[in-house]
Amino acid sequence: HDRHSAILDIVMDEGSVHIDDIITRLGVSAATARRDLDHLADQQLISRTRGGAIANPTSTEPPLRYRTSKMADEKARIAKAAAAMVHPGDTIGLNGGTSTTEVAREIVLLPDLTDPDVPVTLVTNAVNIANEMAVRQCVRVVVTGGAARARSYELTGPLSSLILPQISIGTLFLGVEGVNDRGVYASHESEAAVNAALVRAARSVVVVADHTKLGRAAFALICRTSEID
Repeated sequence: HDRHSAILDIVMDEGSVHIDDIITRLGVSAATARRDLDHLADQQLISRTRGGAIANPTSTEPPLRYRTSKMADEKARIAKAAAAMVHPGDTIGLNGGTSTTEVAREIVLLPDLTDPDVPVTLVTNAVNIANEMAVRQCVRVVVTGGAARARSYELTGPLSSLILPQISIGTLFLGVEGVNDRGVYASHESEAAVNAALVRAARSVVVVADHTKLGRAAFALICRTSEID
């Protein structure tokens, strides 16, 4: 899994990779490098070439499962700091992404979250987070509804507008693709629209982002910096 993530990072950053580069940079055999490239090509994440691979123009955004290990140490520390802001009985929001998934996992480890009668209510548009948290007795999961995007596991589309204007979220932990002086961003406009609706439903908005997201923009604006607490 880590090798596949590393190869995808190289291809996305540099546009292509040669088997010799994988052997040198990842310390694997030629046979392993070929198998890894074939595996990623079978999933249409890259396109195989003679002796290597190039980026697949239809897969510029790797699926979430291949992004979980990137900046893992930073995300773990961020998640612990965010979870420390949560208390039993709170209503919180989480959008999709690797950082918010880590926040959810840290929340269920809170030492005072032990009474099923005083749960944390979690509002999310991320089906992977909802799936992990639904089995936790001390977490009440509310899912926004919508159509699932395969790359981020986020539910998007107009169905979310039926529930989000009707509820109030205490603290929204917002994962983003970019943070700059203008605001925070998502890579896809449909995700940005639902994330913006989550922002409007929240009394407090906390952005969770590792340093690679700082000072950069992505395609779609979620909200202005003035709306971030």
